[in-house]
Amino acid sequence: MTLGEINAMSEDRFVAALGGIFEHSPWIAQRAFIDRPFASVEALHASMVAAVERASETAKLKLLRAHPELAGKAAVRGELTADSKQEQSGAGLAQCTPQEFARLTELNARYNARFGFPFILAVKGYDRAGIIGEFERRVRHDRAAELEECLAQVARIARYRLEALFS
Repeated sequence: MTLGEINAMSEDRFVAALGGIFEHSPWIAQRAFIDRPFASVEALHASMVAAVERASETAKLKLLRAHPELAGKAAVRGELTADSKQEQSGAGLAQCTPQEFARLTELNARYNARFGFPFILAVKGYDRAGIIGEFERRVRHDRAAELEECLAQVARIARYRLEALFS
């Protein structure tokens, strides 16, 4: 797919092509559509991120809650999107030891209870130990800081997905 093809698409095709860039949140692509034509992938990404930034807190929380837990129930049941599965597998989460899996399960529960949304990390470049360390560090944050951090991580994930789509 090329940027020229994206710029020429109808709204329905645009949303179908880019609706998964932000996990289970095609509304972001729909809102970015009006900013066409995009001069670059960076401009497309910026438009999508701006759509998130302009959204209500309720919409932002829904976006965060659309993300699966790392090595969580959806992964165990095989219910991850293709992108999430590839991202988590690439970080080695599919090969967790029983101890690592137990630690991640405990951290997921603590994090969700504390913040009301899942821990989100753009895992590219991380290994299992690094992910667990980041999880342990961030579970101590206050809710406002973590909401901001998760939205930044979601934007980073979207950037990686766009780069993969256009590579």
